[in-house]
Amino acid sequence: MSEKTLHQQLSEAIGAGESLLVPKIFEALADENEAKILMAAAPPATVDEISEKTGLPSEDIEKMLDPLFRKGLIFMSKKKGPTRYYRVRNVGQFHDATAVALDASREMLDLWKEYMETEWSEYLKQVEAVIPQPVMRVVPVNLSIDSKAQILAFEDVKSIVEGAKSIAVTKCSCRVIDGKCGKPVEVCIQVNRAADYAIQRGTGRELSVEEAIDMLKMCEEEGLVHVSDNRKAVGHVICNCCNDCCLNWPSVRTGLKKFVAPSRFEALVDAESCSGCETCLEACFFEAISMEGEDETAVVDPEKCMGCGVCIVTCPTEAISLKEVRAPDFVPE
Repeated sequence: MSEKTLHQQLSEAIGAGESLLVPKIFEALADENEAKILMAAAPPATVDEISEKTGLPSEDIEKMLDPLFRKGLIFMSKKKGPTRYYRVRNVGQFHDATAVALDASREMLDLWKEYMETEWSEYLKQVEAVIPQPVMRVVPVNLSIDSKAQILAFEDVKSIVEGAKSIAVTKCSCRVIDGKCGKPVEVCIQVNRAADYAIQRGTGRELSVEEAIDMLKMCEEEGLVHVSDNRKAVGHVICNCCNDCCLNWPSVRTGLKKFVAPSRFEALVDAESCSGCETCLEACFFEAISMEGEDETAVVDPEKCMGCGVCIVTCPTEAISLKEVRAPDFVPE
């Protein structure tokens, strides 16, 4: 058996050892010496420690670190003492960080597109087999919630941005790679540390609270679904996901819902107000709505509904609301 290349070793290190395409993506982004630095940057290491591991001069490493940072391959930790550097840790992070790089090549993006079409679903199954709880969660639109339900700050996109210390917007990595849906691209909202990172890299622009709220409203009108980190504290990102390009939905469409958790709400149709126009059928990503009965009114399948509320935005008769159906269940901090 031939010895694995550095790029194959990097793929293995982020959980994609069987992938045919991830090593090619690493090759498109990092030469041999850069790959050596990435391999040495786990656990997090200083420049001198990386130099000792790789045999490369410290001054050469320092010159390569900023380009690696801007390409989305390496990150910085400045908690205590000298700055430590650590490489990208998993396929999802690798995808999101590299796709939005300012000088991302079409060659690299096309490799990512092929990966998402041919290998992502299998990788996702492996992730779902070991994660204790979903990584992401759907966050509902806040237009029509059952009055009995209390909307908690960490499940309300408006509260998330209002409570953030810093906010930025980046391009959606999935639509940069594909974009066949034609939906807006610069709509991935970063908060706090993620916002600071995006601004420092040059991949994000700063937003005010008002600008972020306006962007969220626009995303709802465009029929995009809010998805955030699955934790109680304010998360690092609010994705605004489309139906076609987004990496979050393969698990949902197989009925697993293990990578992305539904919100704790469910769409509810007032049959008397429903006009049977079928607008909600077109809006729903998850085929959770059908027309039934003599009057052909909308009916929601609770097994499929993710509680996003996008159907509410499009309903011309305001016949749909969100009702609370489950207790909050998020990853503890």
